[in-house]
Formats: sequence, C-alpha cells, structure tokens
Amino acid sequence: MMALLRRGAFAAALLLTPVGAFADPVQDFYTGKNVNIIVSTGPGSIFDSTARMLAKHMPRFIPGAPSIVVRNMPGAGHMRATQFMFAQAPRDGTYVGVVNNGIPLEQLVTGPSVRFDVRKFNWVGSAGLSNLLTMAWHTSGAKTIEDVMTREVIAGATGVSSNGFLYANVMNVLLGTKFKIVAGYGTSGEADLAMERGEVRARAGFSLSAVQLEHPDWIRDKKVNVLFQTGLKREASLPDVPLMHELATTDEQREALMLLSASVGLGRPFFMPPDVPADRVAAMRKAFDATMADPEFLKEAELINLDIRYMSGARLSELVNGIVDAPDAVAEKVRSAYGREAGAPP
Repeated sequence: MMALLRRGAFAAALLLTPVGAFADPVQDFYTGKNVNIIVSTGPGSIFDSTARMLAKHMPRFIPGAPSIVVRNMPGAGHMRATQFMFAQAPRDGTYVGVVNNGIPLEQLVTGPSVRFDVRKFNWVGSAGLSNLLTMAWHTSGAKTIEDVMTREVIAGATGVSSNGFLYANVMNVLLGTKFKIVAGYGTSGEADLAMERGEVRARAGFSLSAVQLEHPDWIRDKKVNVLFQTGLKREASLPDVPLMHELATTDEQREALMLLSASVGLGRPFFMPPDVPADRVAAMRKAFDATMADPEFLKEAELINLDIRYMSGARLSELVNGIVDAPDAVAEKVRSAYGREAGAPP
C-alpha cells in the first residue's frame, strides 16, 4: 500500500513539474538539423575520407542525432575553407571544418594580412597524426635530399599556403635545395596525378597516413623516393629517412625547422567557427571523443586503411596557440624560411 502511495506521489510530482524542466537545450537544437563538415580538400583525400567516416558514425553521439553532410571546399592552399569557416559559416554549431595542419603556421608567417585568427576557432579534436613526407618520383633522378641540392626538381602544389609549396620552399630558402615549385593545381589529387604523369617530379608535405590511404602502391612498389620527413620523431616504418630538422647545419636553422615541424603534431584538426555557444562546442567535443573510441568506427577505419590517432580539442587548442604565439625571434626565422615578410599576402 505504501509503495502504491509513493508511486502516486511521484507521478503527481511529474505532472506538476514545468514541461521544460527536463529539456536538453543542445538536444533540442540539433534534433532534425544537418551538421555540415567543410573539408579544405577535394574528394578522396585523407581529410575527406576522415570527414565522411565521422559523418557516418558521429551522429550517434551528438544529442539530437543530427545528420552530417560533408562539403568539399578546396582552393588557395586550404585558405578558402579556412576563411569561410572564420567569416561566413553560421556560428550556431551546425558547421565543423577540417583543414590542413599548416594553417596556424600560415597565420604566424603572414601575420595581420590573413583574414582569420585560428586562436578564435573552437578546436574539436584531431583524428590523425603522421609525419609529412617529401617525395620524388622514381624516374626523377633524385634518390636523396642531397640530390636536390645539385639538380632542379619540379614539385607540384595546390597553392602557396599548401604543404606542397611550404615545405619545398622552406628547404630552398634555408638549406639551398633546388625545388622548382608549380603551385597551380586545383586539388592535391590533381597534383598527385601530375607527378604520376611526369608533369612534375616531386610532392612535398604529404602525410604518411595519406600516402598509405590514397596511394598505397607508391611506397610499397618503390614508385617514390622519400627524401625527408617532417615531424618530431621518425616514423617507425621509415627509420632511415632523415627528419627535416636533422638536416639543419646551424642552431638558427634547427630552431626554425623545429617550429615548422610542430604543426605536424596537429594531425587532421577539426574545429568550429568562433562564438559558437559553449554548450554546443562541449557536446561536439564529447561526441568526437566518443567516436574516436567507438569500436565500430575503429573497425571500419582499419578496413579502409584509415589511420586514426586521437587528440583532444583542449590539447589541440594548446598546440595551435603555441605555434601562433611563438616568440618574435623564432617567428622571424620562420618567416625568413618561408621567404616572406610579416604582413605579406599568402
């Protein structure tokens, strides 16, 4: 009898509780909506593949289970998508971006002329980390980086803000290599195809994970010679390929190259525009974290050879700020390495 009375009292309390008392504002917002992921590369890239995997699995972990739509926005060496996310994307939580990890360095190098501030983005998390490779096609005659010190090698790139341009140009300015950079390709896939066709003979700043996903035959069948890798530690599968900063001959060069290598640690970074409500950013971070640990997601990623190495949004934000806020003396060395003055347009 007492149990029945207690249940009756509880039911009466529920009836008297205001309708919105148990409402989840984040869930209410996302229910029935689409979330757009803006990818700064064309279809088929590792950024695109990662975004599409997230689009498939991440809705299960977002309150309200919105649909996720992937939209490719290549152009201007990843600058087009970055500028869109900063200045044009709605700031309501329905837009997420993924761009090249060299964008914070671009802000450091060009200073006030860029039309965004990466420190104001809401960093969600990173889905992958691997060293960047600079490679020459097997028929180029360049087997090691020393060969590029004595002979011109044409390298393909999508724009002057892309890794394909930046890392080749850095080596030219700092160490005297002879890369001739053609930076007019619409997508990284077009530049890759140009190397296979012999239009260009090298590609710079190409992540190992991307090569393994997009062109597994390149290293496996020895179609490319890996000249150097950019990162803080050599990849286990490439123990004999030198790191970029190991090629420095002076302390000043090494200091600049170490900062340039730091951006590699950002992996494949996902972020939201500035000024998104904090509870929606927190929900998206939590959903991203849950997806990165989800057995179903990880199993499918392994099946398609998509390398996943997770980093939290909080840690990603710290690394981004550390790059952009580097000491002035080091920043000037990096600008010199890029061959630009502070405030020069990208």
